Amino acid sequence: MAIATFGAGCFWGVEETFRTTEGVLSTAVGYMGGSKENPTYQEVCTDKTGHAEVVQVEYDPTQVGYDALVDIFFDNHNPTELNRQGPDVGTQYRSVVFYEDDAQKEVAARKKDELTTSGRFKRDIVTLIEPVQTFWPAEEYHQQYLLKRGMTSCHI
Repeated sequence: MAIATFGAGCFWGVEETFRTTEGVLSTAVGYMGGSKENPTYQEVCTDKTGHAEVVQVEYDPTQVGYDALVDIFFDNHNPTELNRQGPDVGTQYRSVVFYEDDAQKEVAARKKDELTTSGRFKRDIVTLIEPVQTFWPAEEYHQQYLLKRGMTSCHI
């Protein structure tokens, strides 16, 4: 099993997209990349802790590769939006890949470069690629939020 961590705006839709991906064993939403230990949702929403809302994906690399997960990440949000996705604004909504090792870093950087040169977007890709930090799970009511509410057809 392997772990991948992505921030692509509000974590509810991001989680649902990955949760329903073949080869993904589990997902958890939480916070990463900030300075405060064990932050709460209310603290992260102040945009003062430095955390991003993220989804941590546990996957079976024999069923789905990291390359494919990075493609899903880039295909399901706007990587040209700096510190926002749709109506959600703040650094907690930044586009970011947190890599576990050099192999993940290389894949994420390659995919970002490919997307940049593809011409798909008129603006610069602002996605950050950073080393993994402590994952702080979000409160239970955020876990599988859309599934619990019967909103499984939503996409990020």
